[in-house]
Amino acid sequence: MRIGITDLVIIVVYLVGVTLFGLRYGRKQHSIRDYFLGGRSAPWWALACSIVATETSTLTIISTPGIAYATNMAFLQLVIGYLVARVILCIILIPQYFRGEFFTAYQLLEKRFGPRTKSAAASIFVVTRALAEGVRFAAIGKVVSVAMGLNDRMSVAVITLLTLIYTFEGGMHAVIWTDVMQFFLYIGGSVAAFFLLLHRIPLGWAGVTHAAAAAGGKLRIFDFHFSLTQSYTFWSGVIGGTFLTMASHGTDQTIVQRLLAARNERDSKKALLTSGVIIFFQFALFLVIGVMLYAYRLHVPFAVPQNDPDRLFPEFIVTQMPVALAGIVLAAIFAVAMSNASGSLNSLASSSMIDFSRARGGVIDADPKKQVRRSRQWTIFWGVLLGSFGMIHWGPVLVAGLTIASITYGSLLGTFLLVIWNPRSTARGAIAGMVAGLIGMTAIHFLTPLAWTWYVLAGTIITFVTGSIVSMSGPCETRGRESSAEFGAEAST
Repeated sequence: MRIGITDLVIIVVYLVGVTLFGLRYGRKQHSIRDYFLGGRSAPWWALACSIVATETSTLTIISTPGIAYATNMAFLQLVIGYLVARVILCIILIPQYFRGEFFTAYQLLEKRFGPRTKSAAASIFVVTRALAEGVRFAAIGKVVSVAMGLNDRMSVAVITLLTLIYTFEGGMHAVIWTDVMQFFLYIGGSVAAFFLLLHRIPLGWAGVTHAAAAAGGKLRIFDFHFSLTQSYTFWSGVIGGTFLTMASHGTDQTIVQRLLAARNERDSKKALLTSGVIIFFQFALFLVIGVMLYAYRLHVPFAVPQNDPDRLFPEFIVTQMPVALAGIVLAAIFAVAMSNASGSLNSLASSSMIDFSRARGGVIDADPKKQVRRSRQWTIFWGVLLGSFGMIHWGPVLVAGLTIASITYGSLLGTFLLVIWNPRSTARGAIAGMVAGLIGMTAIHFLTPLAWTWYVLAGTIITFVTGSIVSMSGPCETRGRESSAEFGAEAST
């Protein structure tokens, strides 16, 4: 074991405490509206914290400092695109989601194109989310193996089981409010690490800036030269980050579910915009910590296990932080892991329950209790599957997670833009566009040097153009055969 008994007790108390905290919401689950949308009762500020906690993963906390340690702070250019995308989504997409009683993002496609297109889009989501969440779960193993010397698979299994318990019982109520608690915990832990580093580096911030300048400008953010093969430039960051976030926050059920859980359209927009401000300062903090770790190691060398930058921050926590503070920061990292896992489990269960049940010819049972029971069964299924994916070796976790999502996000975003911007688009065109986008992006990933930050833009263009052409060239179709707004009303009764 790497950490002391005091730190271990803090971590165990946290894990048990957050599980019990989530369980207390079990009695509020009377219908799938409660289970998947939290009864639309959460305030906008809680949803903003939940969005940030969901968007922030263990791989973000441990890998972002590693990026700045190895290179510089250019990753922050991507975060500027995250802000731009939120403004665009508030204008073009959120109003669409509040024109009916939607449980998932893909019911918007059903309203226009019918259930086949909805199921196709939902299929892309569940596969992408399952794989991407597998990468996030793998990041948990890295932290626990550094902290406790335990087997990666065992650590993944423990975190998955605890998260599954309260997500299964408490639904979206538990997800949102545990997210809020976990958000404040990991932000507090990260700020504590910042001030500890600042105190221990000779000359404080002046020592950091001197070390960063001597290393070739580690505090440098902007790179204005244009490149399709370099991941972190101003143009790939702002443009690529905008399209990446339009897809992740506008078409990925994990985030959209929180937007749908708002009391009204105005609260949904406030939550999304506020989360953008928080996320910018959060990424800046993680990147600065990476630069500070570089400066600190010049004076106090400590080992990086397996020469893996992803293990740098956990190693610092375990070997350099005082007793108790190390336990709190490690608990904060576990908090992020559990927040991600709970959100993904609930969103995957909601998409499986809502988006596939009708496609296979079934009808969601009108009995609310049976609806909730079936939803919990889907939660168990995805919990077991995601835990299994987390035991796979994925390599550098942050880039792996973003790359997986970026390959498929373009197909989803392009299809949603067909709904909004092309009134002549058809279901046949939408599905053809999705297929072309997936094939095209798979080819681009394996056959070209295009930087992953451009993937969503490329996939969106392929999907939108192909869908538009096929829609114009094919026979006229009857659109919107089934209204997902009507379906949402039926499901909530």
